[in-house]
Amino acid sequence: MTELKNDRFLRALERKPVDVTPVWMMRQAGRYLPEYRASRAKAGSFMDLCTNPDRACEVTLQPLKRFPLDAAILFSDILTVPDAMGLGLYFEEGEGPRFRKPVRTAADVESLPTIVPDDDLAYVMNAVRTIRHELNGDIPLIGFSGSPWTLATYMVEGASSKDFRLVKSMAFDQPEVMHILLQKLAAAVTDYLNAQIAAGAQAVQIFDTWGGSLGDRAYPEFSLNYMRQIVDGLTREREGRRVPVILFTKNGGQWLEVMADSGADCLGLDWTTNIGQARQRVGDRVTLQGNMDPTMLYASPERIRAEVATILESFGPGEGHVFNLGHGITPGVDPEHARVFIESVHELSARYHQ
Repeated sequence: MTELKNDRFLRALERKPVDVTPVWMMRQAGRYLPEYRASRAKAGSFMDLCTNPDRACEVTLQPLKRFPLDAAILFSDILTVPDAMGLGLYFEEGEGPRFRKPVRTAADVESLPTIVPDDDLAYVMNAVRTIRHELNGDIPLIGFSGSPWTLATYMVEGASSKDFRLVKSMAFDQPEVMHILLQKLAAAVTDYLNAQIAAGAQAVQIFDTWGGSLGDRAYPEFSLNYMRQIVDGLTREREGRRVPVILFTKNGGQWLEVMADSGADCLGLDWTTNIGQARQRVGDRVTLQGNMDPTMLYASPERIRAEVATILESFGPGEGHVFNLGHGITPGVDPEHARVFIESVHELSARYHQ
């Protein structure tokens, strides 16, 4: 077993006792940090940061030098898998990710290649190895991927979407084509996450950013079933320790019970779900992660601290809570407000773990 100086994040994911509630932030390495903006400017582009292992390591470690976080998360992008399939990922300033070759037909789906993560995404595995070396056992490293449905959404739409017209049209009018696409993506994501685990990731998260765009019956069919397949295919022990899996479906609070049966160790919650009620619904089947509104970090330090206290009280005493934001931290946040958030979690949560 790799000895960690601080393993409370992994212990919480296994619902084991901890001294304080562990905390990390989605997008904790990002544009709210001036040192990140400087690194990106020096690199030239976002993808240049992602594809250079040393630069990816540099920005992964930046928030850890500022804040007492309990986990690091690999600096990468959720769309690396479709990019490796040859779809031509690029980023338009102010408009987010785009693909030069969207997937719109059955022929497009059939022509998608099978990727070999250690070859086609070697820069990610090299980044994982570099980060693990630099962390030197201080805190665990989280690897991640987008969910099959979320990847399919970008691949079919070709970019971000407000109405999901193209991807939902394929799902509803050509479900057989959509299921072939999702099956290919589930296999690719399974291999990709297993490669990250082999390279040194100590936990993994599946980001189902657009799962909440689906209806009540469509979500299990087109999103959850494929995430369950990924969970079933993952390496669950390495270096003598369990490798936990976190599922995060934005706007997915209505499906917590079925998500808790997915085999995942933890469910991420966005800020629209009451964490105390979520705990009552899932019991002790899974750990819960979340879930402060990211925009609360624009409030005063006193208000941030009060919100942390409210969420901790809602969850209540006992194990099985990883504190996080309900989505990624946003670019305009004052880093000192992030510090107040993180330090408040540690300070105020101790009494819940006595």
